[in-house]
Amino acid sequence: MFAFRDSREGDVSRLRVDVAFTDSSLDLQGLRDDFPQVLARLEDELGVPLARASQVHGDEVLVVDAPIPLGHAPTADALVTRTRGLGLMVRVADCVPLVLADVEAGVVGAVHSGRPGMVLDIATRAVEVMREQGASEIAAWLGPHVCGACYEVPEQMRAEVSAVVPEAYAETSWGTPSVDVGAGVRAQLERAGVEVVEVGGCTREDQGLHSYRRDGSAAGRFAGLVWVS
Repeated sequence: MFAFRDSREGDVSRLRVDVAFTDSSLDLQGLRDDFPQVLARLEDELGVPLARASQVHGDEVLVVDAPIPLGHAPTADALVTRTRGLGLMVRVADCVPLVLADVEAGVVGAVHSGRPGMVLDIATRAVEVMREQGASEIAAWLGPHVCGACYEVPEQMRAEVSAVVPEAYAETSWGTPSVDVGAGVRAQLERAGVEVVEVGGCTREDQGLHSYRRDGSAAGRFAGLVWVS
C-alpha cells in the first residue's frame, strides 16, 4: 500500500513522527462511491484517524486538532497539527505532496502544492504556521510528483511562473517549455531554512503512482500522510 514510509524519533521529547506516501493500490480520488470504504481501509492500516481538506490550489493553511468527518472537509491546501495520534492527509496525482515535521516539538504539516500553490508559496506559509505552533527544526519530505522533464506548459506560462520562482524553469525531455514544481518547492523550503528529503520519482513515468498528466480524467489520487505517534 505504501510507496514510501519513514519513522523518526526525537531525542528529547521521545515523540515518533511517521511519514508515508501511498501507491496506486489505493485510489483516494474522493469522488467515487466507495471513497468512505477506501478511507476507512487507510485509517485502519495506519492506526490513526485522518484530517483532510478540500484542495483548491490556494494558499490557505489550517491548524486542526481532530479528525474531519466525511462531507465536512474545509477548503485549504495545507494542514498543521500538534495533536498526537491525528494523521494529516493531502491527495495528489502529479502535484507535490509535501509533509513536514519537527520531531522534537511534535508539530507536523501536510501540504498540497501544484503549480498555482508553488507560485503562491504555500510551502513557506505552512512552515510559518508550524513555527507559530512551536516548531523550530523542521524537516520536509517531498513526495512523488510530475517532473520537469514531463510537465509541458506553454512558453508564456513558464515565463510567468519562473518570474516568481526561478528554480521552476525547465524543459521537457522532448525540448519544449516545462515547469519543475518539485525544484521550485524545494528552493522555497531551503530558503525558509527547512531540511528537505526527496522521496520517490515522477508520477507520469511511474505506473505505480496515479498521474493526471498520464491518465487524464481516469486518474486516481494517492496521498501524502504524516502523524505523531
